[in-house]
Amino acid sequence: MSKIIIGIHGLGNKPPEKTLDVWWKAALREGLMRVDSSRRFFNFEMAYWASYLHPEPLNPRIKDKKNPLYIEDPYIRAPRDSVIEIPGELRHKIVDYLDRQLEKIFLNDDFSINYAAVTDFIIHHFFSDLETYYNDHCVIQSRSDCLAKDVIRNDLADMLKKHRRKKIMLVAHSMGSIIAYDVLTQYVSDIEIDTFITLGSPLGSPVIKSKIAAEQKNSHPRASDLKTPENIKNYWYNFSDIKDKIVINARLSDDFAPNSRAVRPIDHIVVNDYAYKDEANPHKAFGYLRTPELSQIIRLFLGTRRDTPLGWIKKAQQHLHNRFKPDS
Repeated sequence: MSKIIIGIHGLGNKPPEKTLDVWWKAALREGLMRVDSSRRFFNFEMAYWASYLHPEPLNPRIKDKKNPLYIEDPYIRAPRDSVIEIPGELRHKIVDYLDRQLEKIFLNDDFSINYAAVTDFIIHHFFSDLETYYNDHCVIQSRSDCLAKDVIRNDLADMLKKHRRKKIMLVAHSMGSIIAYDVLTQYVSDIEIDTFITLGSPLGSPVIKSKIAAEQKNSHPRASDLKTPENIKNYWYNFSDIKDKIVINARLSDDFAPNSRAVRPIDHIVVNDYAYKDEANPHKAFGYLRTPELSQIIRLFLGTRRDTPLGWIKKAQQHLHNRFKPDS
């Protein structure tokens, strides 16, 4: 069976589709070359939806930082002498504690949201793409199904249908993970996904869980919890950098129940090393795409290995620990 990696990008305006496609593949290849120099080639396709919300893409030729089409964070290879920070256990515990407190404040047991005005204000002022996606915004006047969420979801659904006879790895970054989850649960529940990857995902935030639950209850009134999509066959890996401010809740395994195959999110804290002109961006897709943990999973997906995916992740983490552990 042939294999394909399908990527779906996150919120915000993007470079032209072809450029973003090339950059994602370059970041994936950069990570793969670190763990297996023979893994240069793979089938990849980008689910590009930025054009529905942003009429004109970002322009790589623009050098004026004040221009709204200036690209602040293009793809750039990680410097060879970069030092990777290993997150400490104390920081993990603090992040987990804050996640739990936020959930207690904003989310009820039935997934209804508290302080809706506050969350709506935050989405409106800081996440306009998300606001457009969840509200009734028509983005193509000539179509009857013109709502942003319908148009964007249908595009990804059509791409998955096109590749339904292949072994699929779906890699979703940021808001793309919300779109992917919605499509897998509501649009293509009959199409098998071998491996689902979420990067810098806000799926665990109270407001997103509330939105998902409300939409699911409209179609399945008896639904009482959030579940892993039934069509994920083998794995759902969720990668987060604890400095990533979009993530909010890094542990999706606590939020999404297993499907009938016993698949549920497997959470991993990683280090997103993306930086451009000395400005770090731990949410950037390129940094996530080249992490050794993800690269080992892709390596396993592309070829037969005796090791299990969890074994490869542990090896990658141990390698980083040995390489960057402080001198005694």
